[in-house]
Amino acid sequence: MKHTASRFIAILLLVIPGLSATWGFLKMKNSTFDYFSQFGDESIISPSFDWLQFLFGFVLFAIGVGFIGGWIFFRDKKRNYLQPRFQKNNND
Repeated sequence: MKHTASRFIAILLLVIPGLSATWGFLKMKNSTFDYFSQFGDESIISPSFDWLQFLFGFVLFAIGVGFIGGWIFFRDKKRNYLQPRFQKNNND
């Protein structure tokens, strides 16, 4: 039972950053789409870009992808799957 609970927690630790990265990507996509769709609307004189939504999405995306990438990097480092340039140099 303890092994199953630890596996479930490990899955949650990867799913939560994955969902935040996905939500961040969707925020960036929606702000870009809304900006370009304003060019077709004749009632809007000057289209405006929603920078706050885009930057919030970028931060969420960067945190999520960075966490998952770092987790994969350190897991591979622990299992000695890395290329020699990423491994520790024992001579120093």
